[in-house]
This record gives sequence, C-alpha cells and structure tokens, in this order.
Amino acid sequence: MSTRSEICLIAHVLTTSILAACGSGTPTAATPIGNAGSLSDGTSVAVPPSNSTPTTPPPAEIPIGAGTAVVVAVGDIGWCGSPGVAMTARLLQGLAGELLLAGDLAYMNGRLEEFQNCFDPDYGPFRPRWRPTPGNHEYRDPGASGYFTYFGDAAGPARRGYYAFDLAAWRVLMINSAQPASINSAQYVWAQDQLRRNRTRCTLAVWHHPYVSSGPNGPNIFMRDMWSLLYEQNAEVVVSGHDHLYERFAPQNVAYEADRERGIRQFIAGTGGAPIYRAAGRFPNSEAIVEAWGALRLTLHPTWYEWEFVNATTNAVADRGAAQCH
Repeated sequence: MSTRSEICLIAHVLTTSILAACGSGTPTAATPIGNAGSLSDGTSVAVPPSNSTPTTPPPAEIPIGAGTAVVVAVGDIGWCGSPGVAMTARLLQGLAGELLLAGDLAYMNGRLEEFQNCFDPDYGPFRPRWRPTPGNHEYRDPGASGYFTYFGDAAGPARRGYYAFDLAAWRVLMINSAQPASINSAQYVWAQDQLRRNRTRCTLAVWHHPYVSSGPNGPNIFMRDMWSLLYEQNAEVVVSGHDHLYERFAPQNVAYEADRERGIRQFIAGTGGAPIYRAAGRFPNSEAIVEAWGALRLTLHPTWYEWEFVNATTNAVADRGAAQCH
C-alpha cells in the first residue's frame, strides 16, 4: 500500500488499564497492583481482575501475505508460583509467529534449575519458535551460565547474547543490554556492522532494559549509544521488558523528543508472568500504558507494521495501531 496513517485504539481493560498521567518521580521499588495474592515463598503478587467483558474480541489469526511476518514479544516471565506465567503461556498458544523473549526469563537468579522449574513447564513448548535475549536476572548466575545452557544455540553464538536474523522483509537485532553497548564496545561495533551491511527499509531491535519507561526501572541511559546508532540507521521499533507492564511510546529521538519523521517507537512488554508493576509517572511521549499480563503482537509488512497488545486476563486487544517504516 502507498500510504497508511497511524492509528491507535486503546481499549478498556478495567482496573489494569491505561494509567492516567501523574507525577514524574521514580520510586526505588515497584508497586504490585490488582487483587492481592502470594507465591509459595510468601512474596506478594498482583492478580489482575478478570470479571469484565472484553471491549474487543479475542484476536483472530492474521492472514500472512507475501513478505509479511508476525512476531509475538514478551519478557519478564519465569516467576515460580505466579499465575501470570501459565496465563500468558495459554494466550501465546493461540498467537502464531516467532516468539521474541525480552529478558528476565527465570527468577530470581537465572540459574539452570530456575529455567527448568519456573520457565520450562509453561514456555518450554514454544522452543521451536523462540528467539531469546537475556536480562539482568540472567546475569545473577555468573556469565549467565543457566541462560546459555538452557537456550543453547538459540541464544546466539559464543555466549555473547546478541545476534541478528532476517524475518520476511525486516532485519531483527537481538541486543544484550546486560553487557556493554556503548560506542566502541564489541556489541556496538557488531550492531553497527550489521546495520551497514544489511540494508533493509524496516529494522526491529529487542533488548531488555528500556531506553525510556514510565515504570520504576527507567530510563536506562546506558542504552543511549545503541539508541542513537539505530536512529542514525533509520530503525523503526525497539521492544524491551524490565518494567512489568506494557507501554507504547510515540517515535522519538535520542534526546527524548518526539520525532514523527525519523524517531524510533519503543514498546515495553515485561508482561510475561512476573508480578505486574504500577507506573511511576508518565514519561514524555508515552502514548499507552496497560498494567496487566499479556503479549505484544507485531505484524511486519514490507513497508509498514501493525501492533496489538493482547491482555491475557481478558483475552482482549488492549492497544492497537499501525505505522509506516521510514
């Protein structure tokens, strides 16, 4: 198609819906939301309410045209005892596409036994379709040994935690934000080479720590150089986790300024099963926040893309839109 204006539909998702604008302070700890519950170790956990009628129907399978691909993105998953792990896994069973895992996949320390006990029972069946990237909890185990042992070749070469692949017309970079990504780091030089040698109109990057966030764990300025590199190379989308909520930002530049012409759109989807966080405020250019377990589905067309965040509690689409590639 020659033109497609950006649209967005932010649906009603009850008490776990989009947070209204509030203060700009950043607390030192997240606040769980929803109905109070507890895990086997006594940790409190949010259980988002589910006694509502969805305002949009459950998503149907998307017809895939030539040069089009679908990915489903989610992070912050393997928290033993959290009902959100199984709930989100059930949702993913009905959402086809490559599964992009945005880090913090086995709590609390990313050990192999935590992957086996807290992640694998619900997410193991997705092995043929997953593309992982590590988070900070993986590196609580020295060298992220449990992560690399569990995922094996799917984690990329040489236990670096970063790699790239083509998906239809798009180039996808899986970045390791738990390791140096500043100018002249090995990872930065690798990403720079990838972007220069693989010229595609549309580029997607995935890493754990969001460059910007309205949650309690952002912004993360140590990803500034990587964001700037992607901006210079006209990348479209960055997907992150780390904050246990869903958030969508308008396209922006490295200075957090709205930039509809060249800016990168960031999504946070730290909604795979770990206790849900409440937003700490409203960061500039934030367009939607959903405080609920769920998954982000991206349909990657040759020159544009669509997004849907599907709430795992209601099985309803809570945020939807589309945009052109640069």
